[in-house]
Amino acid sequence: MSFLTAQWKNLALFNYEVDAKILEQYIPKGTEIDIWNGKCYISLVGFMFENVKLLGLKIPFHINFEEVNLRFYVKRFENSEWKRGVVFIKEIVPKPALTIVANTIYKEHYQTLQMNHSITENKLKKVDYVYQWKTKNKWNTILVETEKTPTEIEANSEAEFITEHYYGYTKVNHEKTFEYEVKHPRWQQYKVTNHYLDIDFKKTYGEAFEFLNNQKPISVMLAVGSEISVENKKQIKS
Repeated sequence: MSFLTAQWKNLALFNYEVDAKILEQYIPKGTEIDIWNGKCYISLVGFMFENVKLLGLKIPFHINFEEVNLRFYVKRFENSEWKRGVVFIKEIVPKPALTIVANTIYKEHYQTLQMNHSITENKLKKVDYVYQWKTKNKWNTILVETEKTPTEIEANSEAEFITEHYYGYTKVNHEKTFEYEVKHPRWQQYKVTNHYLDIDFKKTYGEAFEFLNNQKPISVMLAVGSEISVENKKQIKS
């Protein structure tokens, strides 16, 4: 049985190019930075977690909620092939139970904060997707405006690189790494026509990521999402 099943919907992805050296201390043992076209990426991602089940069971009041995370991309060579995955700097959710379970069992870096979201049609007949979270009395906001009709994600594109990572890696300590598989079909995307950010990266993610306050994303995407499953973790041997 999968550890977690859910739907991930309307994933707003703000992608930044960063110096890989900034991420060295966060890289789990047994993995290495996954580079695309010579660029090292870090992504701020907001999306909806819906119909959540832990070990097949729904937890009251923890079934549908927002998540915002900051993540980067790694790969691991095993059994003559590359596994491509993500590492989370922090995952923000509005419900405490998932934070407790993920941090205790998976050694992740969840934080519970007050959050909001909205999906509305604007005056231009386009759709605005908004995710918000509150840090130290400040509401942080990300907004993506898109067309209504989904399109396929092209092979070998930047969007494919960002969305097609099917493993999660957690740095437990300098010697131990947890790996878990995230299963989902290939996603579609909505064409992004505008975006807006009002974020205090220092208050949300600490001084190491304050520089993002003054850096513009090199791309913004909105993935449609799908049903997903997170499989049980295992400790990898490097």
